[in-house]
Amino acid sequence: MLEALSYEFVQNAIIAGVLVSIVSGVIGSLIVVNRMVFLAGGIAHTSYGGIGMAIYFGIPIFLGASIFAMGSAFIIAFITLKHRYRMDTFIGLMWAIGMAIGVIFVDLTSGYSVDLMSYLFGSILAVSRSDIFYMSILLVITILIVSLRYRDILAVSYDVEYAKLRGININFFYTLILVLSALVIVVAIKVVGLILVIALLTIPVYIAEKLSSTLYGMMILSSLFSSLFTVAGLWFSYFYDISSGASIILVSAVSMLIFLSYERLCLN
Repeated sequence: MLEALSYEFVQNAIIAGVLVSIVSGVIGSLIVVNRMVFLAGGIAHTSYGGIGMAIYFGIPIFLGASIFAMGSAFIIAFITLKHRYRMDTFIGLMWAIGMAIGVIFVDLTSGYSVDLMSYLFGSILAVSRSDIFYMSILLVITILIVSLRYRDILAVSYDVEYAKLRGININFFYTLILVLSALVIVVAIKVVGLILVIALLTIPVYIAEKLSSTLYGMMILSSLFSSLFTVAGLWFSYFYDISSGASIILVSAVSMLIFLSYERLCLN
């Protein structure tokens, strides 16, 4: 793959993959410890509505998808905080409606032939410099927020009652985590697609959770594992001429199976 590194699109793919892996490790850890995996899945599929609207109105895909995903995050936060007993029903509806909106707007866009597979399974080799800039800004914002409010986020994630006693606004941080998750999901769609994005956010975190006793350590390890899986997946994709997004997730899944086997045989 060394000769491939001379191509700009391969360089962009590696940079984007590492950036998304780091931010996915950080936010994926919060998604897992706060048990938001199903909610993140709902946001991921609902965000396709923003992709369709961005195509129809001729605005940047990231912008349209981000606005739509953040709107979905606010709605999901409201539903889960106020109507938790109906949460699965509402999220299922948003999931389907978001996808339907996206498909309809794409169909209404005259003269546009969309490659649906690139959004479902990712198109990391098509990442541009502007995409990388957006990913870099998101990474910086995410790390700043998590670093500055780490103790509050830690309390909310592991001990809600303690957080309430400290006067922490539980609803605010719950919504904040969902909004950050929405933004990370949007950029991760570019790498692995909305069908596979949840695997990118959870598989490295699962392994990291087994090896770390702190949330901070989990974030670092999951970011590292995610980066390794992404680069390895890109290598397999290039070598065997197969889909990059699927390769990344397959490498992640195989790595998790190897880890589980090692854990069962050697650590028990």
